[in-house]
Amino acid sequence: MIEKKDILPVSFLKKSPFTGSHQGMRYRLEKAEGEGGDCLRVILWEGPYSMDATPEEKKESQEFVFSDDGICQALHWLNETWDKQQERFRQAQEHW
Repeated sequence: MIEKKDILPVSFLKKSPFTGSHQGMRYRLEKAEGEGGDCLRVILWEGPYSMDATPEEKKESQEFVFSDDGICQALHWLNETWDKQQERFRQAQEHW
């Protein structure tokens, strides 16, 4: 399970994206332009490759409010996705 202590704060995300991984699931949190202004975009994909080396069709993304609450919502989404698709991520990890 990914916890808030595993993610850097909003003040860091204002200046630079954050990437991480959890048992075969890779993810990136970044500040982005949304419909109503700044938002927190979260992109996830299965490893072993970097985001840039992974085809777009193998990525999932979601946008959240750019705030501490948005980070909590993003973590919930990441953990929920992991719970639903953990077999997919584990199988991908076994092939590394």
